[in-house]
Amino acid sequence: MTLSNPDTTYVLDARGIAKRFRHAAIFAAIETLDHGETMRFVNDHDPIPLLHQIERRYGDQVRIQYVERQPERVVIDFGIQLTTDEHAASGQASQAAGCGSGSGGGCGCSG
Repeated sequence: MTLSNPDTTYVLDARGIAKRFRHAAIFAAIETLDHGETMRFVNDHDPIPLLHQIERRYGDQVRIQYVERQPERVVIDFGIQLTTDEHAASGQASQAAGCGSGSGGGCGCSG
């Protein structure tokens, strides 16, 4: 049973994370989100290579939407959108072995 709150937004301010750890931290945060949840990502630059990596890695499961786009401050919402089958599978996977085991069912995309 998933205990997540759909339409919830969590903030990840990457400006306080060492640059060499940022991508790993962002992927880990995305993979803990459940269907309907959003991570609001704040950064000091426009992370275009990261966005391409997210699109390749997660496809349509992660919606990318700019909230703010300034030279030294970029805010992007990463929203999780799972199909009914993916949502059911992510709940089963988290109970079995771990994607998103910290809170909800997880995104189901790192299986």
